[in-house]
Amino acid sequence: MPERSQTELVYEQVRQAILSLDIVPGARLSERGLEGDFGASRTPVRAALMRLQSEGLVDRDGRNWQTTPIDLDEVAALAEYREAVEAAAARLACVRASDDDIAAFADATKRHPDDSPGDEHEGMRRGSDFHGGLAALSGNRFIEQAVHDAVTRMARARWLEMRTEEGRIQAWREHSAIVDAIVRRDQDAAATAIAHHSQANLERLLASIRSDRRAFGARGLRIVGE
Repeated sequence: MPERSQTELVYEQVRQAILSLDIVPGARLSERGLEGDFGASRTPVRAALMRLQSEGLVDRDGRNWQTTPIDLDEVAALAEYREAVEAAAARLACVRASDDDIAAFADATKRHPDDSPGDEHEGMRRGSDFHGGLAALSGNRFIEQAVHDAVTRMARARWLEMRTEEGRIQAWREHSAIVDAIVRRDQDAAATAIAHHSQANLERLLASIRSDRRAFGARGLRIVGE
């Protein structure tokens, strides 16, 4: 298998395992162990780990590697950052996006009454599609990259928030309010709906983590911050 393909394989599979908490925060990873797991050589394994390090998902632990803990202070700061960037994206979308692009975004992301909220995987996919689509409507590639980076760094925390059906349904409702405002090209309403979603999302996440922190500890998940 070409070296580039090996790197992509290791990166994608380890990343998915970290984001879904199959590899828990704080777990140690060895290059040799990953070589055996994926049948890859040392160079692509190391390249994949360095890419994951740039996303804040792993870090050096002496000669080995370790998945980074979930940092509640970082999550709160990222929520503030994402709220500001997505509010700017929504305002630009209301001004710049074509009617066809807005209609396609609404059709792809808005919840319909007979839709099922799905499981955690579906909730994560819908959330990523929504936030990525919203950023794309801004027509600003730097905003798109900023939203992508923030969503990636918050992915493990979002996974915890997506565990409950009620959490997935509530996030869907909040997305719908944002979509409605953009369809009307109401910049202020869109920014207000994004602020509400961001704050409500963070509150649900923190409540979930704090209520189950002992259970998370029993599973070996490292969670730091207040």
